[in-house]
Parts: sequence; C-alpha cells; structure tokens
Amino acid sequence: MATSFDLEDIKRRMQGAINAFKNDLGSLRTGRASPNLLDPIQVDAYGSLLPISQVATVSVPEPRLLSVQVWDRGMVNAVEKAIRESDLGLNPQTEGQVIRLRIPEMNEQRRKEMVKVSHKYAEEARIAIRHVRRDGLDLLKKLEKDHAISEDDGKRHADQVQKATDQFVAEVEHLVAAKEKEIMQV
Repeated sequence: MATSFDLEDIKRRMQGAINAFKNDLGSLRTGRASPNLLDPIQVDAYGSLLPISQVATVSVPEPRLLSVQVWDRGMVNAVEKAIRESDLGLNPQTEGQVIRLRIPEMNEQRRKEMVKVSHKYAEEARIAIRHVRRDGLDLLKKLEKDHAISEDDGKRHADQVQKATDQFVAEVEHLVAAKEKEIMQV
C-alpha cells in the first residue's frame, strides 16, 4: 500500500472506470452502425484469439452498414465465423476480402433490453468508482492511525475523495442517460 495520499492517483483510477464504461457502452448495438460494435468479437487467428481490430479494418460506409476489410485473405472465413457465432445477431455477407454487415432495425423489446444492459454497465462503473473511493478512505484511516497525517488533514482529504466520487458518478449518470436516449430513438 502507498505510504502517502495522492488524490490525483485516485482520480486517475476513477477515470479508468469511466473509460471502461465508455468502451462497454460503445459496444452496445443501437440500431446504427458503429465500428465499436465488433470490439468484443475475438477471431481464432494464427493459433490464438485476437480482437477483430487486429486482423481487419472496420468502417461505416453507410449509417446502417458495417464494412470489415480483412487484411489476410486466409483469415476471411475465420472472421466471418467469429461474427456469425457472436451474439450480435448479424449476418455477414462476404465479397472477396470485404465482409459487409447490415444492421437490422431494432424492435421495441430489443431496445428495452439494450437499455437494461446499459444500466447494468453503469452500475458496474459506479461500483468500480466506489471501490476506488473505499481504497482511498482506507489509506487515509491508516495514515491517520500511523500519525502520518493529522485528523484535520484526513477529514479534508476524505472530503476531496467524496467530491471526486460524486463527480465521476455524475459523469456515469450523464453517459448512461445519453446512451439510453440514443437507443430509444426510433
């Protein structure tokens, strides 16, 4: 454990939770094509599992179409298979080294499911932020107990940690509200 209190380190760790949350939200299907939609897909390539971004270029030529340009002709079938086996419900159409993916319209029930998933991701992000807060507060208690900082400094730092926590949780709320609005747009 660290021997001194560093608020910037705590904020950096909380920002890491926000970044992971943004990544999770980016992979949610909203009815519009997004290159991030394929991020969770792992391709069995060269004897190991690789993210699709390491074997192909994903682009969005039209609002409801993804284009996957596979770099190695021999990997086209593996990429196509990985997309088919993912739980994204996409049907790849292959033309040479290019795989096209039409993004189907989402029905109301599917949209509501996506909103629930986004809220689950938000809760995971809030939990991660609160874990960082707990670590910071535990460190402050230890430093106070060891007489490395005064009780007043401990309270001041604890207030700073709580303010940072509130700020990052508010950012999570803002992001999930924006994603919910995006998903529910018809």
